[in-house]
Amino acid sequence: MRGAKSAKWVAGAIVVALAATACGGGSDSSGKGGKARQVVMELGEPQNGLVPSNTYESEGSEVMNALFTGLVQYDEKNETQLDMAASIETKDSKVWTIKLKDGYTFHNGEPVTAQSYADAWNYGANQKNTQETNPLFGKIDGYADLNPGEGKQPATDKMKGLKVVDEKTLEVTLTAPFSSFKTMLGFNAFFPLPKAFFKDPKGFETAPIGNGMFKMDGKFVHNQQIKTVKYDKHPDAGKLKISGVTFKIYNNQDTAYRDLLGGRVDIMDTVPLSAMTTAAKDLGDRYIQGTDSGLGYIGFPLKYNKAFAKPEVRKAISMAIDRKAITEKIFVNTRTPADDFINPLVPGYRQGACGTACSYDPAAAKKMLDAAGGLPGNKMELGYNNDGGHKDWIEAAAAQIEKNLGIEVTVKPFEQFQKILNDLGDKKYGGAFRLAWSMDYPAAENYLRPVFSEDAIEHGSNYSGYVNPQVEKLLDQADTAATEDAAIKLYQQADDILLKEMPYIPVYFYKLNAGLSKNVKPGVRIDNMTQVDWTSVNPA
Repeated sequence: MRGAKSAKWVAGAIVVALAATACGGGSDSSGKGGKARQVVMELGEPQNGLVPSNTYESEGSEVMNALFTGLVQYDEKNETQLDMAASIETKDSKVWTIKLKDGYTFHNGEPVTAQSYADAWNYGANQKNTQETNPLFGKIDGYADLNPGEGKQPATDKMKGLKVVDEKTLEVTLTAPFSSFKTMLGFNAFFPLPKAFFKDPKGFETAPIGNGMFKMDGKFVHNQQIKTVKYDKHPDAGKLKISGVTFKIYNNQDTAYRDLLGGRVDIMDTVPLSAMTTAAKDLGDRYIQGTDSGLGYIGFPLKYNKAFAKPEVRKAISMAIDRKAITEKIFVNTRTPADDFINPLVPGYRQGACGTACSYDPAAAKKMLDAAGGLPGNKMELGYNNDGGHKDWIEAAAAQIEKNLGIEVTVKPFEQFQKILNDLGDKKYGGAFRLAWSMDYPAAENYLRPVFSEDAIEHGSNYSGYVNPQVEKLLDQADTAATEDAAIKLYQQADDILLKEMPYIPVYFYKLNAGLSKNVKPGVRIDNMTQVDWTSVNPA
């Protein structure tokens, strides 16, 4: 998943911390005789409307996971646990049978059935609907029929690999065995949709109807807020001690942090760089530190700007960046230097896999750039989103590149993450760019295919336009490998090619650095995808 301010996704090393507030009091019972209250969480503007299959970035996914309940979820060990699914079984990793639990309804009262999932997945997979997560359905038999290609119309609107056996049973047939299919199903692309969505998809974007523990309270007001209240009919509603969550949208993290200290915001999942040196003192035991699945990059639009076409040019830029200085001096050790395209939290990561390409060597970098013919005009541009606290490190990296390579580097801020994503997707921006990725689900494959595959150019995070047939072949072979160990070895071979060709530069691995207000009791849990376990939020 694309990371906005940081990287956010679900799975793993749950962090126990303190706090979250009492802004805008509610009237629901907390279940313990007390009075539940509304809490406020800081959020960046989501890229798109609030549709699960069109949400492929951190801010929107945070909201999706409050409004919807998926088939599975991930525990503190990154292991897949059943959520709305009663069982998910397979004998050959190709045909999967999913059975649903009873008692789940959408917020309009409509029962959640196997058809709700089949309809949602068919919609997400259909190229006519241009959904951001479209490629994630690519392993289901019949996906190709819904995606005949540009200028062609699908002959059907249903994947033949989806069979509704009865109200509570969905049979899914893949084009080939894929042992991680069950693991994928916790991501919001695979959430169900009610019948009301298909009557008015556009209206749903600001007034979504989910099946989660929270329901909308009014409409999504762009650049202002998304307000939710507890959905009392959810099977787990009794576990909540708050009456709802208001996602307050900011385009400046420093402002949000001041509001956190003032009690006007209760949960901030990424403390701004400006506060890194003071956060521990400011917040005390309400400052949360932990692991995070995110990876920060500098990317290159290879397909749209020939200046970056040679791997040696990209490698030279990588070697001109002092990752250690950036993570220690700018991030105050709240990041670690990246040395792989796979995060250390998932099997497949190899320490030092990047080798010399991620090592700081200014002299070798300058020599390599000169040998490759340099950059046109002896200059480059580096873009970033200004709503995520990236200014300091981007300017530091730009200064290092400029000094060590003897070129002019212009830094270009975009006001919002949404804007740079859209400009990259529309091929309007041709400079190098900041991006981040955090796992949709805990697998090495998820750090490679959605970012570097050909499919990910139109529906994913391959903003470089990078295509390598050998990488495609290795990813396909890994997907269908007989064992996890065999799959990991093949993913690592693809990773090796990417590290050699450097369509993106891995710069740093994220750590969780969150802050909480004074108005919540100890015990708030935030996972490796920087998503809050709302059942753990307890007003003081």
